Amino acid sequence: MENDIIVEDDKLLGQYIPIHYHFQMLDDEARLRGFKSALDYLVPAGGVVLDLGAGTGVLSFFAAQKAAKVYSVERQAELVHKSQELLLRNDHGNRVELVLGDASTYLPPEPVDVVVCEMLHSALLREKQVEIIQAFKTRYRKKYGNELPIFIPDATILAVEPIFADFSFLGYQAPISLFEPVASPSPRFLSLGTPELYHILQYQTDFPLEFSFDGKLTTDKTGHFNALRFITKNILAIDIKEQTTIDFMNQNLILPISNPMDVLKNEQFEIRFSYLAGDTIPSLENSIKVSRT
Repeated sequence: MENDIIVEDDKLLGQYIPIHYHFQMLDDEARLRGFKSALDYLVPAGGVVLDLGAGTGVLSFFAAQKAAKVYSVERQAELVHKSQELLLRNDHGNRVELVLGDASTYLPPEPVDVVVCEMLHSALLREKQVEIIQAFKTRYRKKYGNELPIFIPDATILAVEPIFADFSFLGYQAPISLFEPVASPSPRFLSLGTPELYHILQYQTDFPLEFSFDGKLTTDKTGHFNALRFITKNILAIDIKEQTTIDFMNQNLILPISNPMDVLKNEQFEIRFSYLAGDTIPSLENSIKVSRT
């Protein structure tokens, strides 16, 4: 019974994604181009790569174009079987060793040059990106010493913004959590102020597993303040020579606030919230406190 509860909780937090949903990730060109560019740039020729949470194996495929060996870890048996089939259809798929295992406990049999992990969700909720990378670093240092591999992503930047959200659907009022594609912002959501940074997470360093904000947001126009927009920008790689970054942005998370209010330009509001990385969306939503200064 206890194991069944754990599995159900994992499903709730996005750890088990049915295979047909992986098409949406394969069809997300911005996501794939970003990770492909980062892997092309960072994987050394003839190097060794670890892919944590491999899914269909597409990131392992990108890595294998330069790497001599890719360890590709996935906990869903059907995905491991499907990935094996797909990789054999593609160039250098034989360089990928698929492992049916748990990314939260797996350690490669040799040191690796690059670790890629794409368990990313808006505001770093639901999926276990932060927890898995932090735990991996502890295991890796214990076996292979303090010199860590390069991580993709390199960093995640989290910000929050006051907005008006149109929660009316053909007259049906439904203020609920929503997602906004970054590539095609919805006219339903109107910015009321400049986004405020609340955390920069650098994967190469040790980092907290809890995020919080206790600060002020300022409006830059008159309007109706009824929601917060959570922005999640992932720095996949940094090109020092060109002074540019390779980025990927998760969908914006829109969360209603419990006390909507009409606002004027240049009003300030105290905003408080806190949540654990990988926790549920309601855990963040229920922690939000908004008040006029």
